[in-house]
Amino acid sequence: MVAFLIRTAFTAVALWVATLIVPGLDFVGGSGTAQKVGIVVVVALIFGVVNAIVKPIVQILSIPLYILTLGLIHIVINAFMLEITAWITRNTTHWGLEVESFFWSAILGAIVVSIVSWALALLLKEPVE
Repeated sequence: MVAFLIRTAFTAVALWVATLIVPGLDFVGGSGTAQKVGIVVVVALIFGVVNAIVKPIVQILSIPLYILTLGLIHIVINAFMLEITAWITRNTTHWGLEVESFFWSAILGAIVVSIVSWALALLLKEPVE
C-alpha cells in the first residue's frame, strides 16, 4: 500500500511538472489550492489505472511498431495514455487534465512525465552496498 501511495505521489508530481513546462497541457477546475491538489492526485490515480489496464494491451498490439521504430513508439503510447486520461476526466467531470493537441502537447507531456518520474525514482532508490 505504501508503494502504491508513493507511486501515485510521484505520478502526481510528474504530471504537475509537465503542466508547468508544456504549453497546452493543463489542469482544469478547482478554485482553491486544496482543490487543485486534490484534482492532481485524482488525475494521477486515473492515469495509473489507465497505465495498468490499457497500456499493456496497447504495447502487446504494437510489438511490430516497437521493432520498426526501435522503441520510439513508446513515447507515442505514453502520449496516448495522457490523452485517454484527459478524455476520461473531461467526459466524467468538469475538472481534470486538458490536452490541447496530441502532437505537441501530449507527446512533449509524455516525455516530461517520463523524465520526471525517472528522476524521482532515482531519488528514492536505496544505495547498493
